[in-house]
Amino acid sequence: MAQPEGQEKPQKKEKDEKKAEKKKAPEKPVEKKVDENFRYIVRIMNSDIDGNKSLIMGIQNIKGVGPRVATVVAKRTGIKPSEKMGNLSEAQTEQIEKVISSYPEFAPHWAVNRQHDFETGEDMHTFGVDLDVSRKDDINRMKMIRCYKGVRHEQGQKVRGQRTRSNGRTGLTMGVSRQKVQQPGAAAAPAEEKK
Repeated sequence: MAQPEGQEKPQKKEKDEKKAEKKKAPEKPVEKKVDENFRYIVRIMNSDIDGNKSLIMGIQNIKGVGPRVATVVAKRTGIKPSEKMGNLSEAQTEQIEKVISSYPEFAPHWAVNRQHDFETGEDMHTFGVDLDVSRKDDINRMKMIRCYKGVRHEQGQKVRGQRTRSNGRTGLTMGVSRQKVQQPGAAAAPAEEKK
């Protein structure tokens, strides 16, 4: 049905009024709430962790802690995995550190990073600087006994059986050696002789 010309639709009139109100009212800048207790750097097990990262991503900055260990720690402590590291209290960070250091006690033997240690024969999980030291000791032992992996480490070559023809090239580059370029007439002469 057609409406008379003088009358507009009431819905359209309301929309126009709302638009006019929006234009008139200046928008106030939104003030961000700054938490005074927020820590931008959290220190756990001699590692600096960004306070803006979530719990799961943050504790993975500790050497020896991967995604699996991080989820186990989050479940054991009862802290939400999405909680920012900077919002955690000192007591919570100490609790996280205790759970991480006691991880080898409750983890299955296949979930630790140092199974059947060479010196002690135990299954253990090392973190931080201890992980670097034990890795260097293992490589030095392999070099001393001159096993294949040790020799490859010494040479700086691939250790785990990868191909080395195209990847892992080190040192000076070898260009493709070409034979002397023949003149155009000389190349055509031998072809004619064969016929």
